[in-house]
Amino acid sequence: MLIACVQSDVTFANITENRKRIAEHIHAAGKMQAKLVVLPECMLCGYAYESREQAWEHAVSINDEVFIDIARLAATYDLHLTFGFLEKSGDQLFNAAALVGPSGVVGCYRKVHLPALGVDRFVDRGDIPYQPLQAGDARVGMAICYDSSFPEPMRVLALAGADIIALGTNWPVTAYRTAEIVPPARSMENHLFFVAANRVGSEGGFKFCGLSSICGPDGVVLAQSKADQPEILYADVNLADARNKRIERTPGAHVIDRFEDRCPDFYKAVAAAKPASLTGKSANNGPTTPPV
Repeated sequence: MLIACVQSDVTFANITENRKRIAEHIHAAGKMQAKLVVLPECMLCGYAYESREQAWEHAVSINDEVFIDIARLAATYDLHLTFGFLEKSGDQLFNAAALVGPSGVVGCYRKVHLPALGVDRFVDRGDIPYQPLQAGDARVGMAICYDSSFPEPMRVLALAGADIIALGTNWPVTAYRTAEIVPPARSMENHLFFVAANRVGSEGGFKFCGLSSICGPDGVVLAQSKADQPEILYADVNLADARNKRIERTPGAHVIDRFEDRCPDFYKAVAAAKPASLTGKSANNGPTTPPV
């Protein structure tokens, strides 16, 4: 299966122009016979909004005709794609990503982890559980930018059967270490393919760093941008590599399985509302200060 990771510029607050860009990327990746195309966060509308009201003007519903047009293009090449947009639902506003295929919208994800940055200061927290969706032969889990800084949602997607995590992101130049470290770490931790599609260009005082990548289940970088210019990365992947979690480096002598070897009973603190370091309690609810 050929994956395409699109590193693109975005025109702020101009859905018409960005629709043209998305179409161009679909045509380019489709001609290469890619079956999954991953585009950046807020690809349809831009990111650096200064108020909820301003962002609302450039948000669309999941039933908007833009998705119908994109699905028609996807059908032309029999591919699926993910891309970011601002979603309005009732009176709520979400930083969202859609998975679109030849038959239309397969599903949507709304960003859960919201930094105090750009439009994320004004949107509502996502309310859709982390779950992989079917994209042809692949099971694709979606996440957006800051989500990837938390290993927990990536593990949830992996445990639910994701073969690929499609991350649309808007990493600025100050986040270049995140762009370098997080994708290979998350792919290796969960033994799956991790596609990080970052944008380039500048917007609202932010300059974006590029460094998009496709990583394999062993954490090896299969393709990576070396510059902050628009480009499409490609990697031909075998989904079976992500589905077999058992790694035999030396048969019978060095075997690991990051799923079978888990010990969930020891991880209960991970789901706590606040860590012990902030509550003044130890993991067993005793004082953190040792007795005198």
